[in-house]
Amino acid sequence: MQPQYGLGSEVSTNGDVYSYEILMLEAITGKRPTNLMFWGGLNLHDYAGMALPDQVMDIVDPVLLNHDEEAFATNHRLRGTRNNSRKECFNSLVRIGVACSMETPQD
Repeated sequence: MQPQYGLGSEVSTNGDVYSYEILMLEAITGKRPTNLMFWGGLNLHDYAGMALPDQVMDIVDPVLLNHDEEAFATNHRLRGTRNNSRKECFNSLVRIGVACSMETPQD
């Protein structure tokens, strides 16, 4: 939920986009905004943003990565192509999640 909602702001499309993108970042990283690692000013938005563009695969929830490792192992030739496609996909999702979860809806 957008922080401004808790402060009495009216519901808006911008706030809904923010909330959806935070949810998407939660699903990709497997971390909630209330995770104990987010202290001292660090938050889910910044955590994801710092991983862009080269470390995104380091923050992806391992559960999302392990579901088809056996399928990759059976076809070594396609493994590199699929891993690159997967990395591009997660990069795009995280980039959208970060862009749409700026601190203020106007951003």
